[in-house]
This record gives sequence, structure tokens and C-alpha cells, in this order.
Amino acid sequence: MVNLDDIQAVIDSAKVRDDGKLEEFIRRTSPVSTDEEVTDAAKVATEVVEMVPIVLACAAQAAEQRRLTLVVMPILDHAARYIVNPVDLIPEMTQGMAGLLDDTYLVFRILENLNRGSPPLMDTDFGVPLRFLRRLLGEEVSAKLDAASLFALQDVSEQMSRAWDEAGHQS
Repeated sequence: MVNLDDIQAVIDSAKVRDDGKLEEFIRRTSPVSTDEEVTDAAKVATEVVEMVPIVLACAAQAAEQRRLTLVVMPILDHAARYIVNPVDLIPEMTQGMAGLLDDTYLVFRILENLNRGSPPLMDTDFGVPLRFLRRLLGEEVSAKLDAASLFALQDVSEQMSRAWDEAGHQS
């Protein structure tokens, strides 16, 4: 999996570049919000973004404990790469912390999809942060990210199928 320190470095870099951009983003997406509401939403958004490395580490640990690393780790790696990859819907290089909202949404959406198994991978409800992020990002961006989260699962599934087929042909 992508090194969690790399993800933390991206978050730290976005904080340095932010210079009020997160609050500006929230004002644009929630124009009727008061200054206090914008400030509060920016604090919550920052806390949600800062949870990403912790949640990914917990998901990796849960996968290891349940002996699901072969299946889960490629999916977690896909999510983590989206954060460290500079090409995304809202670039953190120019948008600061606002640029990590889409990355965070995608990670949480992928984890929510992984939690649909029985039993769920993690004892975590991603619904609240996803609804919060969806309000900030808007329906259009959220829908693109929902599709990307499903693509991530399908892509990893197809890669594993090909690897399985190749391993079967080699024996």
C-alpha cells in the first residue's frame, strides 16, 4: 500500500497551501451560511480529511486480522494512490485543503463499499462524513466519485481475475 506517511505529507502540504481556500470553497458551495457556520464547517472538514491515514491504517489492520489482505489491500492501495496522485477533480496543489475533499470522499466511499460485506470489514459508519462531504462537493462531483469508487472495486477485481487465470495457466 502507498505509504501512509506520504498521505500525511500531502495533507500537511495542503494545509500549508490553504491560506483560507477551504473557507472560500465552503462559502461558494454554501452561500447562505454565516461566517461562523463556514468556520465550523472548515474545522470539521479538516478533521475529516485528517482521519484518512488513520482510517486506511485501521482498514489494513482489519483486513490482516481477517486474512483478507489479498483482496482488500489492492483496493486500499487504489484509494491511497488517489490522494498522492496530483491529478484529481479538485487539485490540492492549487486549492489547499479544499482539494482534499474529493480524495477523502473517494476513500470513505471505497471503505463504505468494503463494509457492505457480512460481517463488515470495519465497525465504522462512513455515512455521516460522506453526507457532510457530499454537501460540500455537490451532487455532480459526488456522483463522479461514487462511480470512481465502484470502478476501483471492479478494476481490482479484474486484475485479480487476470492474475488468477495467469497463475492457473502457468501450473
